[in-house]
Amino acid sequence: MSNATPSVLDEFCSGELGFMITSVRTGIHEALDRELAPLQITVQQYVVLNCIVKGWGRTLSDLCRVLAYDSGAMTRLLDRIVAKGFIRRVENEADRRSSLLELTEQGQAAFPQARRVTEVAFRRLLGGFSEADASMLHALLSRILVNARSG
Repeated sequence: MSNATPSVLDEFCSGELGFMITSVRTGIHEALDRELAPLQITVQQYVVLNCIVKGWGRTLSDLCRVLAYDSGAMTRLLDRIVAKGFIRRVENEADRRSSLLELTEQGQAAFPQARRVTEVAFRRLLGGFSEADASMLHALLSRILVNARSG
């Protein structure tokens, strides 16, 4: 029996990578939720608003595809955002079976504030990172994504 310490790569391959990424994601969401709470926006709601603003999704189907949600969960999330007055559903002239999502005036006013507090949270999360560290992190995470998609 070997007393050799497993390599970091071996540890990652035994499941540590998935656990670590899940833990980081959870930590990021918790930090963002704390920052967004005074604005009455959750991180999931902010992500939807951000997708709409960036043009990544204007329909329920778009958002389900981009965010990997099922339609029932996305419908419930959108209903909560509509109830808060941040978005509205408008008729989709191109496809009467769906509606388009757009920010309301209230959503347009809240989004820049939410964007600022998320930036503050991310800067805190990246505290102590140099530009080189951030570039390396980006490159390594990008490589994992490429490998996951080519799989």
